[in-house]
Amino acid sequence: MALTPFIDGHNDFLLRLLRAPEKREALWLEEGQEGHLDLPRMKKAGFAGGFFAIYIPSPHADDEPDYQAMMDAPPYDLPLPDLIDSAGALPTAFAMATHLMWMERAAKGALKICRTSADLRACMTAGTIAAIMHMEGAEAISPDLDALYAFHAMGLRSLGPVWSRPTVFGHGVPFRFPGDPDTGPGLTDAGKGLVKACNELKIMIDLSHLNEKGFNDVAWLSDAPLVATHSNAHAVTPSTRNLTDRQMAMIRDSGGMVGLNYATVFLREDGRKATDCGWDPVMRHLDHLVDKLGEDHVGLGSDFDGAELPDVIGDVTGVQALIGQMRERQYGEALIEKIARRNWIALLERTWGA
Repeated sequence: MALTPFIDGHNDFLLRLLRAPEKREALWLEEGQEGHLDLPRMKKAGFAGGFFAIYIPSPHADDEPDYQAMMDAPPYDLPLPDLIDSAGALPTAFAMATHLMWMERAAKGALKICRTSADLRACMTAGTIAAIMHMEGAEAISPDLDALYAFHAMGLRSLGPVWSRPTVFGHGVPFRFPGDPDTGPGLTDAGKGLVKACNELKIMIDLSHLNEKGFNDVAWLSDAPLVATHSNAHAVTPSTRNLTDRQMAMIRDSGGMVGLNYATVFLREDGRKATDCGWDPVMRHLDHLVDKLGEDHVGLGSDFDGAELPDVIGDVTGVQALIGQMRERQYGEALIEKIARRNWIALLERTWGA
C-alpha cells in the first residue's frame, strides 16, 4: 500500500544538532541508525511536516539523582529543575533556530519553514517537508516580549509557555507517576501578556507540559483553538503529563487538537519506560482521544528524538505501521487521513488564518 503522508506535532531533532553541531551534515543528510529522524528516513517514512522544537536543556549537577532510572521504577516524583533566565537561554534558542534555517538550506528544496497556511498547503501539494518552528518552553523570552517578536520574524509559529520547569510565564507539571496535572499556580501576569501577544501574532499556543491552572488560564484568555501537540489520556495512564477528560472536552469545544505522544512513560498503564509494550497501549490512548475529542481534533505528536518509543514504532519509519494498526481497528481511510495530516492542516488554518 502507498505511504500515507503525515504531519507530526513534536520532535526534538534540533537538540541533537545543538549537542553535536560538528556532525550536523551527517545527522541531517545521511540515513543513520541512531536517533529517530534524519532527512532520508523522513522521506522514506512519508513525513510530510512537523513541529521542530527549540528547547533549552537544564544544566546537570554532579549530585543530581538518576532521573532516567527513577522513571523506570514507578511510583516516582522527580524534582523540577530551576528556572533558566532569558539571558542564559537566548543564545541556545537562537542557535537552535539557526540550525533549523540551515536544515532548510541544506535540504535544497526538500524542506521549507512554513510561516503561513499558504506555505503549508504549497508544501503538501509539492511533496516538500513542511517545518514549523516551535518553542518548547519560553525561557528565551523575557517579560518585555522583545525576543518573541524577533523569533516570530525568524519564523516562530508555535510556542509552549513552559516545558516542565517554571518560567517567568507559568508552571509546568513535574514528572510524577501516578499524578494529575493540578500541580501548582496558574499563569503569571507576564504569562497572560504572552498569551495575548501570541494571539495577536497568530502564534499557536501549545498546552503540553502546562499545569492545570495554567491550562485554564490560557483557555480563558486565548481567542485561538486550544492545542496540546504531544499529550495523551490521563484516564488511560495517570501521569501528570497526560490530559484529563475535562481538558480534552475544553480542547474539543475550542476547535483545538491533541497530538498522540509515543513516549512509553505516557503510554504504559504502569508508567514505565520499558519499550517492549507492543501496540496495545498506543491504540488504547488513540481510541480514547478519538472518543473524547472527536474525529476532527486528533493528530500525531510523536516526541521523536526526545523520548523512549515502543519497539513496534522504533523511529520515524515506524509511523506507517501505526497507520496500519488504525486500519486493523477499522478506523477507515477518511479518519486515518484526518489523524495523519488533515486535522493538523485545518487546525493551523484556524490558528494562523487561511
